[in-house]
Amino acid sequence: MNVLIVDDSRVIRKMIARIMKTLGYETFEAGNGLEGLVELAKIESVDLILVDWNMPEMNGLDFVKAVRADAENSHIPMIMVTTESEMSRMALAFMAGVNEYIMKPFTEEGINSKLELLGIGTTA
Repeated sequence: MNVLIVDDSRVIRKMIARIMKTLGYETFEAGNGLEGLVELAKIESVDLILVDWNMPEMNGLDFVKAVRADAENSHIPMIMVTTESEMSRMALAFMAGVNEYIMKPFTEEGINSKLELLGIGTTA
C-alpha cells in the first residue's frame, strides 16, 4: 500500500513516514500541495494521502480540492494532519473532502485509530 505525505516540514514528513512504514506502507513525500499533485501523478497507485494545511505554494485545503476534482484520484482517502484546531477550519476541511482530521502533535496510535476508522488500519 502506498501513502503520499504532503507537508512543508521535512521533520514532520519523516515522522509520519516512519509511522506509516511500521504499518506496512510504502511512503512518498512532497513539500507542498503543488509538489503533492506532481508526486500523485507519478505514483502508480496511492492508497492514502496525509496532508498538512499550512504550506507555501499550495496549501492543504487547495490540494484536497484539486485531488477531489480529479476523477482518477477523487476516491483516495485523505487525512488532514495540522495544527488548525478551530471547528470552522475542521468543517472547511471536511467540506473540501478530507475523510479524517488529526491534530499535531500526533502519535502512532492516533494515526492508526484514524486509519481504523477509514477501514484501513491495523489491529496491532
